[in-house]
Amino acid sequence: MPKIRFAKGRPEIEVPIGSNLMKCLTDNEIPVASSCGGEGVCTKCLLTIVEGKENLSPPNETENDLRDIHDFARNERVSCQTEVLGDIKIDAGYW
Repeated sequence: MPKIRFAKGRPEIEVPIGSNLMKCLTDNEIPVASSCGGEGVCTKCLLTIVEGKENLSPPNETENDLRDIHDFARNERVSCQTEVLGDIKIDAGYW
């Protein structure tokens, strides 16, 4: 099972392969900002991928549209639109 590690000292968690990143975090009581409830509208759930970006699903059409509108960094992903396929290390400015 893939591991999610955190840049700021939270214990790592294991998640099933193909799991939604935002849901994995919230299921493990790790807060993820969102005002749209994971519908891919607000981009508040952006997370910085510190390591392992190749271990995430490719950006889908919704995420690509949001990137075009909001111009966020290439190492940031919309967590509600991202699947975990392997080990990653992440960060968020509000953790």
